[in-house]
Amino acid sequence: MLDYPTLKIIWWLLVGVLLIGFAIMDGHDMGVGTLLPFVGKNDIERRVVINTVGPHWDGNQVWFITGGGAIFAAWPLVYATAFSGFYWAMLVVLWALFFRPVGFDYRSKIHNLTWRKTWDWGLFVGGAVPPVIFGVAFGNLLQGVPFQFNNYLISTYTGSFWQLLNPFALLAGVVSSAMITMHGGTYLAHRTEGVIQTRAIRGASIAALILVITFVAAGFWLQHIDGFRITSAVNSASLPDPLNKTVIREAGAWMLNYQRQPLLWILPALGIACPMVAVALMKMRYTLSAFVVSSLSLIGVIGTAGASMFPFIMPSSTMPSASLTIWDSASSHLSLGIMFWATLIFMPLIVLYTSWAYRVMRGKVTTTQIEANEHSAY
Repeated sequence: MLDYPTLKIIWWLLVGVLLIGFAIMDGHDMGVGTLLPFVGKNDIERRVVINTVGPHWDGNQVWFITGGGAIFAAWPLVYATAFSGFYWAMLVVLWALFFRPVGFDYRSKIHNLTWRKTWDWGLFVGGAVPPVIFGVAFGNLLQGVPFQFNNYLISTYTGSFWQLLNPFALLAGVVSSAMITMHGGTYLAHRTEGVIQTRAIRGASIAALILVITFVAAGFWLQHIDGFRITSAVNSASLPDPLNKTVIREAGAWMLNYQRQPLLWILPALGIACPMVAVALMKMRYTLSAFVVSSLSLIGVIGTAGASMFPFIMPSSTMPSASLTIWDSASSHLSLGIMFWATLIFMPLIVLYTSWAYRVMRGKVTTTQIEANEHSAY
């Protein structure tokens, strides 16, 4: 079995892969939902938009569920603390997600314009709200979350829901929303044609511009935010004990990893350059390439946040020394080892069946297809 410190790093990478997989796979159908009321101008056009993601949106939820499960199993202290501190924010995400299954299943069951428009806006909420909340959560992680531990390692959240809605976190929410909207637009551009494709490209282009501007603005702002730095010796093989270290806050601390490892600058470079490249490719109608490049931009944006915070997972603004890192909040050596081998078996299976499903459902969705399948299409 791999040694304990190596497994801790591997699981930091694997959780990152799961979060990126969720953003790419579930993110594009959330982006489609966000664009739905604006790209489809009538019922038949909106049905085209919905059917680009209708057959596989629920399969993409695997990434979301697996990511949450991995955090629970690999970082139990992080899971318990985050889901307590972000409780109301998580409920908002859950309530928004309720609109997706019922919206997809019931939206076209009744031939009533008001009914269908209502569910169109429900699908918009289910696609637009979660990315904003996830972005706000990352914005708060970069500033530190107000929680602390007692001597029994019982965490107490000392903030409120409204504290989460601070200016930097809201900016991070805009970054996340623009990123997912752009990604959904590139997917729509690939799966549609004609006027719907043109509107999708326009929507994705606007979102890409907002993404680049806000991502750069957040980067400059982050340099002036007090980050976190461990000043005591770190025992990477120790059992979970977040109180057994000394942490200080200082401006520019989140930039230290980039100074030590200059190759990490590739990540923010991807987040800035790839959206513009994706827009150019869409306008030339290289839509599949645009979707791949858009996926790279998601890797860049999410990877930038992860690389900035490493080795921190959930810093504490109330009690900096209680901040959770990959070294002192992981599960046991045995648990991480068993999960690692299980992941090596099941992750390729997920990728294989997902690839097969997308291959089977490839091609353009047209108004002619929807009209010919009036009673079976979404």
